[in-house]
Amino acid sequence: MDVTIAKSAAGQFDRLPLVIQARMLRLFERLERWPEVSGVKRLTGNLAGRYRMRTGDYRLQFRVERNRIIVEKVGHRDGFYED
Repeated sequence: MDVTIAKSAAGQFDRLPLVIQARMLRLFERLERWPEVSGVKRLTGNLAGRYRMRTGDYRLQFRVERNRIIVEKVGHRDGFYED
């Protein structure tokens, strides 16, 4: 599966601490094996159709389009789902 990082998520990723960036990169690699990925949660409400994965207190939000995964958002859990 092809994993694409949206421009806004790339900027958020760049601002993360280096240790967290390394952990996020491992999540991106795991997403390449979609749908055989553990630890994925389907989101509901306004975010229906999207998914999230977590590593510690950090989250990544993505959606699936055909045979491509688009990472839309990465960041700390505080306020992560508010927009």
